[in-house]
Amino acid sequence: MYEGPVQDLIDELGRLPGVGPKSAQRIAFHLLAAEPADIARLQDALQKVKEGVVFCDICGNVSEQQTCRICRDARRDPASVCVVEEPKDVLAIERTREFKGRYHVLGGALDPLSGIGPDQLRIRELLGRIGSQDVTEVILATDPNTEGEATATYLIRLLKDFPGLTVTRLASGLPMGGDLEFADELTLTRALSGRRTV
Repeated sequence: MYEGPVQDLIDELGRLPGVGPKSAQRIAFHLLAAEPADIARLQDALQKVKEGVVFCDICGNVSEQQTCRICRDARRDPASVCVVEEPKDVLAIERTREFKGRYHVLGGALDPLSGIGPDQLRIRELLGRIGSQDVTEVILATDPNTEGEATATYLIRLLKDFPGLTVTRLASGLPMGGDLEFADELTLTRALSGRRTV
């Protein structure tokens, strides 16, 4: 245990995902030794991300404007919508350069034990998009873990009654229990090109 502000900083850093107590301590002491200009740049970047980043009105991806660059891109196919859990998953699929459609970010996955139900996700917005636009295919690209599978199953039940809509799920190649963000491009490419109707 350190005194006052140092321990407070370690505690706050330790609350970040993927940062354990030892990493939090290393980061805190790195920040203590950093030049004031470096700290100012970090503070500025944190402030800008809180003040200048919004969620796209259409898909829910992070953006500097009301509509993200993917939704604004007229070359993207609006008939194909890839449903992902988080904005980081959009980047993972974009790295494959295989998908030419649009996205829909749910903002998480169904997890009743943590109190996350359909009302906490952007499912209503997805149904509205499909009902009001000429969407012909929905690709379910939720994580291949328990919550992701439960979310995909729930969405399949909701989407099966839309006339002329094909619902597909990413094919095998993604490890069960893994996260899309950590899959390599080749695995994601194979999963996208081998997707199947559900």
